[in-house]
Amino acid sequence: MKVNKILLVAACAAMLASCGKSGGRPNFGDNEYPVVEVGMSSAAMQTTYPATIKGVQDVQISPKVGGFIVKINVKEGQTVSAGQVLFEIDNVTYHAQVRQAQAAVNTAQTQVNTAQLTYENSKKLHENRVIGDYELKTSQNTYEQAKAGLAQAEAALTNAKEALSFCYVKSPAAGIVGTLPYKVGALVGAQNVLTTVSNNSSMEVYFSVNEKDALEMSKADGGQNGALAAMPAVKLQLADGTIYAHEGKVTKMSGVIDQTTGSVQLIAVFPNPDKILKSGGSGNIVIPHVNDDAIVIPQSCVMEVQNKKFVYTVNDSNKVQYTEITVDPQTDGNNYVVTSGLKKGDKYVTNGVSKLTDKAEIVPITPERYKQKIDEQAKAMSASEIVSAVSK
Repeated sequence: MKVNKILLVAACAAMLASCGKSGGRPNFGDNEYPVVEVGMSSAAMQTTYPATIKGVQDVQISPKVGGFIVKINVKEGQTVSAGQVLFEIDNVTYHAQVRQAQAAVNTAQTQVNTAQLTYENSKKLHENRVIGDYELKTSQNTYEQAKAGLAQAEAALTNAKEALSFCYVKSPAAGIVGTLPYKVGALVGAQNVLTTVSNNSSMEVYFSVNEKDALEMSKADGGQNGALAAMPAVKLQLADGTIYAHEGKVTKMSGVIDQTTGSVQLIAVFPNPDKILKSGGSGNIVIPHVNDDAIVIPQSCVMEVQNKKFVYTVNDSNKVQYTEITVDPQTDGNNYVVTSGLKKGDKYVTNGVSKLTDKAEIVPITPERYKQKIDEQAKAMSASEIVSAVSK
């Protein structure tokens, strides 16, 4: 019987303490409420910004020549190296152009050889005074013209070979192949994007801050570059709500303000060794910061009415006042960081706030005394009162 009574007393004490935390108040038979004075403390806070994930290098792949796709050498999501052939375009016409240009080079070379023999023979005849200066000069001009024709034919061959090489669409950079919207047999041209190759060894995460924050960064010691260098490592919250395993560093800030949003874009770089991050993904950038002069109060003493938050402050006459406060939207689930409405030295009620009314006079006590009175009341209750309290 004694054990049961102890258990009931403990249960009742726990219930009374819970009631005090939830805004209710045990019946002490007096007007005592726990009151504390606002002080400054250090608070670890964080700010989140919507973000877009992109590869450090996202290259759109388009053909330089038009034609039908005859071969696709890669699959979506495949890792490729720089210079690797991704697509092959129908090249029959371009092969023919190369052969034609090669034939023109051969013809021009023959003409050069003939003109050279004629010129060398003319020089000998001129030395023996068999022909005059005019004939020698004419032979020389013919030789020079033949060499120019050969150079022109060789340039045409180079162009033909280059056009043929364009039929083999290569990756300009190492990375991951994106979607493949066109299949074998599709007719494509320079206006068509065949795929995107993303270098995802590390990823750039784009997010924006408002103009005011960007201006403060620009005015910091060392200017914009100094502010970026001083920024702490940032975290990335993925689309599923989890925090990415690797921290990132903010490295760049745009020099232009978006007139439609009034924001400035920043870029944070994250390593991507496990290839978890995908180009085109989304998430939230989380920037931690420490406020050494923060006003931190428990959430249990705050009342919320129509999206506004209130506490009961206590004046020098021990009368409470219904006071509106604003808090930082980022919380730890137990406390609020007050941004306005309270200042150092103010006093506020921590428990039993649901029983108070504006301008009511109270007897302030410490939170420790408040807890002690709860324990005392629980021990003083009769068995029937304990059962009645627990059953409510």
